[in-house]
Amino acid sequence: MKIQLPEGQFDAYIFDCDGTLADTMPLHYQAWCAALKEHECDFPEALFYELGGVPTERIVEILNERHGYSLPVHETAVYKDQLFIQMIPQTMPIKPVVELVHEFHGLKPLAVASGGKREIVRKTLDALGILGKFQAIVTVEDYRHGKPAPDPFLEAARQLGITPEKCLVFEDTTAGIASARAANMQWVLVQPPVHKP
Repeated sequence: MKIQLPEGQFDAYIFDCDGTLADTMPLHYQAWCAALKEHECDFPEALFYELGGVPTERIVEILNERHGYSLPVHETAVYKDQLFIQMIPQTMPIKPVVELVHEFHGLKPLAVASGGKREIVRKTLDALGILGKFQAIVTVEDYRHGKPAPDPFLEAARQLGITPEKCLVFEDTTAGIASARAANMQWVLVQPPVHKP
């Protein structure tokens, strides 16, 4: 996978975490399946990837709405996150993107803007050995409206002190790209690794 950067000068780079820096999506799906198994609920894999970037509690609400489940929202989200935390040491980097972090570090301000919880995002970045490379780490605790709303990326730009138009976003989901567009930022679509069953 080769990352093609758009033309022009950027004053800061903002990265999504799951599926962009960290190849965690299969681990997240495993954690979801394990958490939902206890309730005998199904989470189709296609829907899981469609909801990439959506905060955990909102995903539980969507599953309840679309499938008529009555999953306890907060408890299910917490349990799923606990299962995922146990898997974080297995996280692999998405190498071309992590290489860009090393390349840009010290030259331009860097941020992470994620739909995940701070504890999980920080542990994931730490597992990849890049936690100290970012001047700002924006997580679901830092904004009101998650992706596809612009809030996560606007908050990252605010923390870096850079105007949104001067930021370049790296994202792997349609919700994330919509969020970057809404924030008036240019973006690069990261193609996630293909996982063979």
